[in-house]
Amino acid sequence: MTATPKIRQKVEQLRQQLQKAGYAYYVLDNPIMEDTVYDRLYRQLQDLETEYPELITPDSPTQRVGDQPASQFTSVKHNIPLYSLENAFNQQELENWQERSQRNLGDVPDFSYVCELKIDGSALALTYENGILTRGVTRGDGVTGEDITQNVRTIRTIPLKLNLDNPPSVVEVRGEAFLPLEVFDKINQEREAAGESLFANPRNAAAGTLRQLDSRIVDKRKLNFFAYTLHLSDSSEINTQWESLELLQQMGFLVNPNRQVCKSLEEVEAYYQYWDEQRHNLPYMTDGVVVKLNSYSLQQQLGFTQKFPRWAIAFKYPAEEAPTIVKDIIVNVGRTGAVTPMAIMQPVQLAGTTVQRATLHNSSRVSELDIRIGDTVIIRKAGEIIPEVLRVIKELRPTQNQPYKMPSHCPECNSLLVRPKGEAVTRCVNSSCPAILRGSLVHWASRDALDIRGLGEKIVILLITNGLVKSLADLYSLQVEQIAALDRMGEKSATNLIKAIAESKQQSYDRVLYGLGIRYVGNVNAKLLAENFPDINLLAQASVDSLAAIYGIGEEIAQSVFEWFRVPANQELVSHLHKAGLQFNYQVDNTQNNNQLSSNVAGKTFVITGTLPTLKRNEAKNLIEQAGGKVTNSVSKNTDYLVVGDDAGSKLEKARKLGTKELNENQLLAMLQSK
Repeated sequence: MTATPKIRQKVEQLRQQLQKAGYAYYVLDNPIMEDTVYDRLYRQLQDLETEYPELITPDSPTQRVGDQPASQFTSVKHNIPLYSLENAFNQQELENWQERSQRNLGDVPDFSYVCELKIDGSALALTYENGILTRGVTRGDGVTGEDITQNVRTIRTIPLKLNLDNPPSVVEVRGEAFLPLEVFDKINQEREAAGESLFANPRNAAAGTLRQLDSRIVDKRKLNFFAYTLHLSDSSEINTQWESLELLQQMGFLVNPNRQVCKSLEEVEAYYQYWDEQRHNLPYMTDGVVVKLNSYSLQQQLGFTQKFPRWAIAFKYPAEEAPTIVKDIIVNVGRTGAVTPMAIMQPVQLAGTTVQRATLHNSSRVSELDIRIGDTVIIRKAGEIIPEVLRVIKELRPTQNQPYKMPSHCPECNSLLVRPKGEAVTRCVNSSCPAILRGSLVHWASRDALDIRGLGEKIVILLITNGLVKSLADLYSLQVEQIAALDRMGEKSATNLIKAIAESKQQSYDRVLYGLGIRYVGNVNAKLLAENFPDINLLAQASVDSLAAIYGIGEEIAQSVFEWFRVPANQELVSHLHKAGLQFNYQVDNTQNNNQLSSNVAGKTFVITGTLPTLKRNEAKNLIEQAGGKVTNSVSKNTDYLVVGDDAGSKLEKARKLGTKELNENQLLAMLQSK
């Protein structure tokens, strides 16, 4: 049976009524109809869609909850990376952040901030295409996350359809999914009655809920969502963070009402202090205040460090603190040679976990604290993650306590320790130090790097002490009989380890880069480097300027990468690993786009400059990547083509100096269509 125009009109009318009622109830907290009326309209729509299934659309209120549980979640790449926030724990750290911003921006008249409560939940990235929710992804590592769209659709404060007459073609929204405290308490009461383990806190409960395979369970737990970041395919009309928040609310999102524009750090401090006192009256958990420069143009000028946006900071509330006694002070030597003092303490409960160790950071911090064995100290979790010693209660210090002195020689290799000029960290500079090699091997085998199962720290120590491994490359020369001869190792264990080492040769180029342990290069930055320099030789030859030009790579990372490749020992290591069969080329995944590959585009590197006649820059970028090409931000001798639009700038000048081939939009499209 085919739906008549009258029935189609009725279905659309019911959807509009239900969407309006849902927005009023869940977002505005101002119901416009009784629950019984809503239920009756919902049933009418449900019956019509059952009778005429061709009328079902993804944005229909009946489609929020999936009938079938998902078999698994897939990992997907974020359209725009999700960066972490730098933390400030006091007013001085906040002022230091502002001073850094002012130095980078110079004399700027408008230096206002937007303050928002930092919600203690799980970050989500939402994608809307032509106004319809098409994807919901967890934060993951900031570059990739898990596609949990089916679960995201159950959250009533996330609109399935944007409340805009003419929505942009693509809208990216970031925000925080969280459990209201009342709901959290109810869930734990139900779990306790059922004999199940309790959730430790609302944040863990929210994260666990989002990863449920059955969206009906997610729907039952009534997650909420605050939107706080907006990216538009055409953002020319949005100039400030405040305008973004206003537009998000207009689109149908719940935006935290306790936001404020502050014209000075004094106003930021007042906002922070007010909510430090009032936050316990809120119906949800908050662990600080997020401070952002309001102006988008200033945000763009400041850009990003290797980890954080320079234009935003999290002003955290004081972490939970606890007293304990220092039993010993030791030093650890890391894979970069950094010597870190560590306090060994009587076990104490802190923020839900048992803590026995706390970092003392460096020798300057040890002197500043004047910490001694036997002291009673107050510890906290900095950022609620890493335990650290906050202060020493000297009134309780035993009279016989002696000041602690940092060792002058490495506890691992007995080499003289040095403290490089301008650094707070003491280092062992002996590249043959067992601790440096041990740390490097453990890092190389870690899950985010080469993921060599079975190669833990104990096995690494065995390999080093028996002289079987003196560098990363030596792993790939090991034989089964050599490992089987080691203590507590047999034929089967040795065979499995050799197999895991061999399989690691298939790990991607970016994971190999991360595994090399280049200072400041985390797994997110390694992916950016691999994408922009798709061959290790290109990366090794890259200048500091070309490295720093990558979006998300700052001067500090660029300098570190450049210097790493200037060291002969590192060059030799890369050469040995290359010969061993490790991946040192960026492989474009075209398994889903084989039919779209263009032989003229695949493997080529493009740069886009200026305004194209019909394509937006991200649309052109997507077309090139779908055809197997690569798009980078800066022109270099490795650039194959420069796609030129109106008002092209310095990239065009540089390309002409290098003799790079130029394409207009029509030439690009013709190239993409040819096989």
